[in-house]
Amino acid sequence: MTIAVQIFWGSIILGICSVIHIAIIVWSVSLLRLIGPKLTRYSAKVRMGVMLSKAFGFVVISHTIQVWILAFSFVISNAIITIGDAIYFALTTYTTLGYGDIILDTNFRVYGAMASVTGLLNIGLSTAYLAGLLVRLLPWKNI
Repeated sequence: MTIAVQIFWGSIILGICSVIHIAIIVWSVSLLRLIGPKLTRYSAKVRMGVMLSKAFGFVVISHTIQVWILAFSFVISNAIITIGDAIYFALTTYTTLGYGDIILDTNFRVYGAMASVTGLLNIGLSTAYLAGLLVRLLPWKNI
């Protein structure tokens, strides 16, 4: 794959993953708005724990879906042969940990780097979402 093709397909996968991530976050906000009023009989700590746990669960599900999408894209493009190696590589690349024990051929390196950009942007969005939720849930007057 040429660099332009790698950037193109990497951008497509980044877009797909980001749309999925944003949709899950928006959906989880809607769900949390429904659940929140039902928790008023519980203490503030319990409400905060339930709301954060549910939000965190949605974030984990979203990132897991994205890693699977990336892994399948590596296998489909023949950048990595086995699905196990592809999942491992996608996860370490998505989290920008990148051990370096699996290295892509030069025809796929930019495409692999796009997986890091995807993870960086969507993990950042998750962090902002969870931090914003935490700020809204914390009973500041009691701290």
